[in-house]
Amino acid sequence: MAGGIGVDAGAKGAADVPEIGVGMLGYAFMGKAHANGYKTLSYMAWPPPLRPRLVSIAGRDESAVAEAATRYGFERYVTDWREQVADPDVQLFDNGGPNNLHAEPTIAAAEAGKHVFCEKPLGRTAGESHEMWRRVGATGVKHMTAFNYRFVPAVRLAREMLEAGELGDVLHFRGRYLQEWGTTTADAWRFHKDDAGSGALGDLGAHVIDLARYLVGEISSVSASMRTFMDGREVDDAFEAVVDFESRALGTIEATRFAAGRKNAFSWEINGTKGSLAFDLERLNELHHSDGTKGFRTILVSEADHPFWEWWWPHGHMIGWEHSFVHEIHHLLTAIAGDGDVAPHGATFEDGYRAAEVCDAIVRSSESGRREDVLFRGA
Repeated sequence: MAGGIGVDAGAKGAADVPEIGVGMLGYAFMGKAHANGYKTLSYMAWPPPLRPRLVSIAGRDESAVAEAATRYGFERYVTDWREQVADPDVQLFDNGGPNNLHAEPTIAAAEAGKHVFCEKPLGRTAGESHEMWRRVGATGVKHMTAFNYRFVPAVRLAREMLEAGELGDVLHFRGRYLQEWGTTTADAWRFHKDDAGSGALGDLGAHVIDLARYLVGEISSVSASMRTFMDGREVDDAFEAVVDFESRALGTIEATRFAAGRKNAFSWEINGTKGSLAFDLERLNELHHSDGTKGFRTILVSEADHPFWEWWWPHGHMIGWEHSFVHEIHHLLTAIAGDGDVAPHGATFEDGYRAAEVCDAIVRSSESGRREDVLFRGA
């Protein structure tokens, strides 16, 4: 098994839980979220499947990454990710860097025998994502794409209800991810095609696509339009898509960075022959369910038997966005410790690749003005 990490932590005393050395690339938004996740699970989800040891953090700006190492609790910092790949103390490589730094470092880490955890979108294109899945998959290490919304308790409860048949046959999926910050004139890497690959599509739309796949199933074709509203910007600011699922369910997916007043508005609704479910990330602890045509009732997802709740508070005491990273990392460490599967609840690199194929089909459809089939390549 890669990394030489012990198993069966739950059968040992807490002090005997083996460590796993973590090397992280990136120290900004996602670096903060992931570092908080490692540190929080170490004492809240006790005993953890493995005890994260924050070995090193990498970034190109030496003063900024040095400060991040101190702030987040890493033992050291490096300005070249290759040092992390070569470091025997690093057993898990966590890539939260810009999209153009996802492929090469992650593949190198996996080929050096390290488990890998990479932020979404997996690659800038489906081709790059496929290469990551193919090469990393061949190494035998554990790999996970960081689609953290799979680990929101309400989303996991929705999956359980769908698997139990409570909605019957799914007919419709409607998903949207709306933010407002696209009007900024800042020269961020997210606005450059070579760095980001795409704009609202890869940044926001990929989350909606992944949850559509996770909850409803594979997407078979798309009909889409994309727009760039800011003059001179290299990537899309918004897109709208009608999607067909292999199950013959019908869906709509949209994302924009130009929805004034919307801070982080990710919402979706599923309609089935026996009822409906609806969710809004800005009310993260709530899942709305209509049993048939009775009308929606609100399920406060905070009971002791609800997903992930065993680590948190008495019922009714809310958790937040940051807790999804604790659940996500715990899932990956459990798979590493017990040599188990990341799928189906964790998004493997295959899931990251498949989401990228849907994204690429959306781009093709917008360019051609036609419905485009989503075609998947094998490993």
